[in-house]
Amino acid sequence: MSILAIMNNSESIRYRRKILFVINPISGTKGKENILHKINTTVDANLFEPEIMFTRKKGDAQLIIKEKMAEGYKYFVAVGGDGTVNEVGSAIVNTDCVMGIVPVGSGNGLARHLKIPIDAEKAIQIINRMKVDELDYGTVNGIPFFCTCGVGFDAHIGYRFAKEKGRGFFNYVKVAIIDFIRYKPKKYKVKIDNADKMKVRAFLITCANASQYGNNAYIAPNADMHDGLLDVAIMSPINLLQAPAIGAMLFTRMIDKSTVIQTGKASKVVIKRKREDVVHFDGEPTIMGRKIKITVVNKGLKVFVP
Repeated sequence: MSILAIMNNSESIRYRRKILFVINPISGTKGKENILHKINTTVDANLFEPEIMFTRKKGDAQLIIKEKMAEGYKYFVAVGGDGTVNEVGSAIVNTDCVMGIVPVGSGNGLARHLKIPIDAEKAIQIINRMKVDELDYGTVNGIPFFCTCGVGFDAHIGYRFAKEKGRGFFNYVKVAIIDFIRYKPKKYKVKIDNADKMKVRAFLITCANASQYGNNAYIAPNADMHDGLLDVAIMSPINLLQAPAIGAMLFTRMIDKSTVIQTGKASKVVIKRKREDVVHFDGEPTIMGRKIKITVVNKGLKVFVP
């Protein structure tokens, strides 16, 4: 090797960017045995100097990232599902940091919306290309979300599913079918931007930044993560006979054509209900109070995209 080649190689190594892969070892249904090997063999060593850390509990990712940001890190990769993506993304919004996604969760809603491959090796190759997009994100009572948030049946099922031992799409469907029969739609007061308040009895109310919940279930087929708006879907109460058709429309990107759904776009949505209850954001259920304020932040998140 010539002296010039050695010097060029040394300069390349010297200016490699530090990148942290944050791995959630319990996300999804597949093991993570090959992830370390794929990271070490697929990351472009001329561009990045990878470091790997595992989370042990909810909240770890944000703490880890804040420490690394203080050390000068600007590139962070969420290796997990939408919950992991939410934690990593929440830590870097409104900064010059960039998030990568290696989707190994159950639903992978944001990755699917952005057309990031579910195959880990191909997802890492997207990061190597270093194409960055600035995307909108939402907040629900101040908490960031990137795919969807809402109240009603999907929040209820998310809460129930979180208590189950089994993970994955089919276990989720099983819980949904069991609870559908006994679930009672609730009454809400909804204010969308500056419009008059509406009183509705709804099966669910979803505010979507991205087009889908995950697993290619499209609740907002026309959602655009660059328009500074959320897609709002209010589903009226449905019966058991209607449920299969509604499910089919979710998976064929036709749900916005259903007569049981009202849709619109908004920069701010306020939902009020009789008592505190479950809210979901990016598939994570949590209890919130009677008033829920949902807003959008335009182009507040930087992500590696295809």
